[in-house]
Amino acid sequence: MPEGDVLRRTAARLDQALAGRVLIRSELRWPTVAAVDLVGRTVLRTAPYGKHLLTRFDDGRTLHTHLRMEGSWRIERTGAPGARAGGQHVRAVLGAQTWTAIGDGLGMVDVVATRDEHTLIGHLGPDLLADDFPGPGLTEALRRWGAGGAEPVCDVLLDQEVVAGIGTIWMAESLFAQRLWPWTPADRVDASAVLMTARTLMGRSAAAFATAGAHRGVADLSRQVHGRHRQHCRRCGTPIAVGTARRPPQERPVFYCPTCQHV
Repeated sequence: MPEGDVLRRTAARLDQALAGRVLIRSELRWPTVAAVDLVGRTVLRTAPYGKHLLTRFDDGRTLHTHLRMEGSWRIERTGAPGARAGGQHVRAVLGAQTWTAIGDGLGMVDVVATRDEHTLIGHLGPDLLADDFPGPGLTEALRRWGAGGAEPVCDVLLDQEVVAGIGTIWMAESLFAQRLWPWTPADRVDASAVLMTARTLMGRSAAAFATAGAHRGVADLSRQVHGRHRQHCRRCGTPIAVGTARRPPQERPVFYCPTCQHV
């Protein structure tokens, strides 16, 4: 599932294409919002929050989308063949005079009053990449972290109600950077250090997206453990192992180095 760094870049690309532009095409191919018409509305901006996108319009409405596992937003020049958006997996089309944004395979599509965005994301923890993190965001995240008690640190990092935006990639990479065994009880680690490490790594990735393209991101060589099962640790040479975070049916893989991150 795309994580907060990818969502930042996606929001920036949507803004480049649509912010300040009037929509001349609007198609929401989602049962609960299929009748919503956004033609004639001006896009104000798309704000990322964790793994969510909030596209706001000048009439006080917000289009909320979530990529889930397979979703993406792509930009095509209006009138070009790719902008026809005829695929069976297309869930949203927002077209302006020059550019058209196409949401493929989206996992959530909602339209709410902008003032009611909290009904969709209010349960989430602070956005790890928001401007107020560190600051009030970190303070709130630490409060929520404390409620996890002795839960494994890998589980707490994946809990979007503690902090929004981290997934399996940056959970694993942050714990490796801190040399923490992923199943260490969360109340026995320096939560602030772990969260700020995750923010730093994700911030670097978001910056790399800005220069390398949304689909390239950070080169695989920058990943120390995630997706490198049985490959040698770049730090000590031990084969990378994989375990499991969370409980069924929400289990997720955890890549780690048994030597660098020993119990």
